[in-house]
Amino acid sequence: MSPAAAPAARAGSKPFLQLSGVSKSYPGVVALDGFSMSVTPGEVIGLVGENGAGKSTLMKILGGVIAPDKGTITVDGVAKASLTVADSMAAGIALVHQELNLFDNLDVAANIYIGREPRTGLFGLVDNRRQREMAAPLLERIGATFTPATPLASLSLAQRQMVEIAKALSVNARLVILDEPTSSLPLSETAKLLDVIKGLRDEGISVIFVSHRLHEVEEVAGRVVVLRDGTLAGTLARGEIEHDRMVQMMIGRDLKVQSAPPATAPGDVALAAVEVRTAAYPAQPVSLGLRKGEILGLAGLVGAGRTELARAMFGVDPIYGGRFEVAGEPFRPGQVADAVARGIFLVPEDRKAQGVLLDLPITQNISLPNLWAHAAGIFVSSRAESGTAEKQRGNLAIKAPKLSTLAGQLSGGNQQKVVLAKWLAMTPKVMIFDEPTRGIDIGAKSEIYRLMRGLADEGVAVLMISSDMEEVIGVSDRIAVMHEGRIAGILDRKQFSEENVLLLAVGKTVGQEAPADLHEALREEMR
Repeated sequence: MSPAAAPAARAGSKPFLQLSGVSKSYPGVVALDGFSMSVTPGEVIGLVGENGAGKSTLMKILGGVIAPDKGTITVDGVAKASLTVADSMAAGIALVHQELNLFDNLDVAANIYIGREPRTGLFGLVDNRRQREMAAPLLERIGATFTPATPLASLSLAQRQMVEIAKALSVNARLVILDEPTSSLPLSETAKLLDVIKGLRDEGISVIFVSHRLHEVEEVAGRVVVLRDGTLAGTLARGEIEHDRMVQMMIGRDLKVQSAPPATAPGDVALAAVEVRTAAYPAQPVSLGLRKGEILGLAGLVGAGRTELARAMFGVDPIYGGRFEVAGEPFRPGQVADAVARGIFLVPEDRKAQGVLLDLPITQNISLPNLWAHAAGIFVSSRAESGTAEKQRGNLAIKAPKLSTLAGQLSGGNQQKVVLAKWLAMTPKVMIFDEPTRGIDIGAKSEIYRLMRGLADEGVAVLMISSDMEEVIGVSDRIAVMHEGRIAGILDRKQFSEENVLLLAVGKTVGQEAPADLHEALREEMR
């Protein structure tokens, strides 16, 4: 599939889908307010906006999941007040959710045709052979390297996204809506998926690409539609698409992914890994020093061992050799409580599964790791809990109607702040952030960056694991790059560049001549 640069909509093409004056309200909230847009065959539309801007509501309306209160939706010249799910499918609209609807216990072909399986004439059994024959050309169209018979459980996340796209093609989709498809993907897998999007475009299939990763929107979109507070903030043609311009339209002000330099020079080493062997690479020792008052970015490919190192530092996973040192003293955490007692805290990669308890309110999420500090005798004092939670809500600008709001009802950025709040209430010495802004909008990202810089300025040692290149380069004071379980190199600010990070990530050295296509070398590394 062609990876050419994104063109605008095909010349002479007329819109096959139009929304006019679409509005949708919920009690106390206007989700969409008089929104209008059109979709032309073979164009990629970048749909951007902060969390709560109305993107999810728009996608549900197009998918027939909910009906608007006002406005019209016109498909092929026929205007309707709303679409049903059946109408949406008949119009060729396919929605690929951020949380994929796939089954690990089935093969690829079965996932593509789930609910629409070809049947044998005898007893009406599923015709697996025919199903795989039908799936094969779909996978070929999107450049998949796996087969229809491949078990889904063996596929990477990017490959699973491709299965969802193949499923859309199987129902003759004319418009594929991709909701944050790259939010959990590393750089190499993201590149593959963006190539698939360009290939769909070249076949005349339209794509609405919803993403907080604006550099990806710049790469693939022929037009950008910006939502702010439920209204159309503006539209950018291909030649007008720029990162800073999109940000300004999204939030009404300029914003850059750039952290201020440290207020003071970094201090002594707060936490060191000395020849540590983790579960990812038990035979490969890793050594690293994290200093007080600095943000150390930890980059590398998925599978390089970054998360495993962080989990070992926090006492979640055992180590198989070597040791950690805290302020020069040997430290070998046998459990999380050992790390917490030393002021070492982790903001995990999967905040919903590992960082917050979705069914508990903000107050209890913040107090839970330190209940004794909120005790009155043998009981927990709700007044003390509320006092701590209120203080942290103010410090971190957690947006919630009340402290009794369940964590599961918060946006991703505010959930991340709750995870951070519970540790800040306990005076951290080392803060480890694993993919801290994944799935968070641009405004909330900026707040997280300011919080990290504020911690570093107070003398806290900050370790930031990130697969977002712009984030790693823009926020870090130093960047350590891992390759196959070892530190391949450490970059100072004057050495920061995407090329240097990628060279180290694929096992090469800074200054070594880069391959002609470094991104292709990265893909080869992942195969």
